[in-house]
Amino acid sequence: MTTTERRPVTAADIYAAGGITVTKLGENIGALIEGVHISGDISRDTAFAIRYALATDKVVVFRGQHHVDDETQYRFASTLGSPTTTHPTLTSEDNRTLVIEGAANSWHTDVTFIDRIPKASILRAVDIPPYGGATTWASTTAAYNQLPEPLKALVEKLWAVHSNEYDYAGVHADAKARGIAASNHMQNFTRIVFETEHPVVRIHPETGEKSLLLGHFVKNFVGLKTSESAALFQLLQDRIVRLENTLRWAWTPGDLVIWDNRATQHYGIADYGDHKRSVHRVTLAGDIPVSVDNEPSRIRTGDASHFSIVDPVDRFPGFDA
Repeated sequence: MTTTERRPVTAADIYAAGGITVTKLGENIGALIEGVHISGDISRDTAFAIRYALATDKVVVFRGQHHVDDETQYRFASTLGSPTTTHPTLTSEDNRTLVIEGAANSWHTDVTFIDRIPKASILRAVDIPPYGGATTWASTTAAYNQLPEPLKALVEKLWAVHSNEYDYAGVHADAKARGIAASNHMQNFTRIVFETEHPVVRIHPETGEKSLLLGHFVKNFVGLKTSESAALFQLLQDRIVRLENTLRWAWTPGDLVIWDNRATQHYGIADYGDHKRSVHRVTLAGDIPVSVDNEPSRIRTGDASHFSIVDPVDRFPGFDA
């Protein structure tokens, strides 16, 4: 999906042309979008405006969308990009919508173990517990911008190995309680092993901004010892998840959220006891990350072409980077 047509060049003009209102929820991340009835029939100007707001604010929230079902969610996603199949290793009945039971209570960017990292996810809460179960997002762009210059110089030269063979039980608080179900899920999750080397600092294809590409799928940094990788990983993750860089959203019926998977991490908070929590996700195909030196990510093992196409995009107007 490209943005080569002549369009308004300021955010205000883009939002006006799309008929939407965008209200920031935080300085570094998050915005509420109003004026949209979610469907597969939104105009091209509205779709462009939503995509622009997403690139600008990293996470966008829609409220009052009680009419949305799986089909509507998928058709709406198709106006914003090219939907992927369900997941590189997990399956679903329709091979389009990933049904997530529970919460992945660890900071991560979705599916970073493949080369073609998704550009965005569209999430809808279906079963909302009576308390808890919020989702928190963090801006990896803000985290990079806040680094002191010596750390920027270091991380811009670093690469990390991402894999779907990770400590599942260690990052899913309810894994032990779910026992066999958790074991079966992990077996399915790793039925095809993927490993990919990504730059720790990637360039956002639509904004030119730099962001940190990390999260719980990271195994190690290329060229560093295990102990060195662990220490540096924690230092950088701590900067990503500073409260100033985060948005915490407590789900209510009718909510739908989109996040820019190229510039965020997220965390599902497992604080809802024995109550049911389920969310439905549709994912949009992305590009292959490139480093500050314009080097693309490198596959070590695994072919993700069955999951999605590679969907490059053009630079948005109005960004200085």
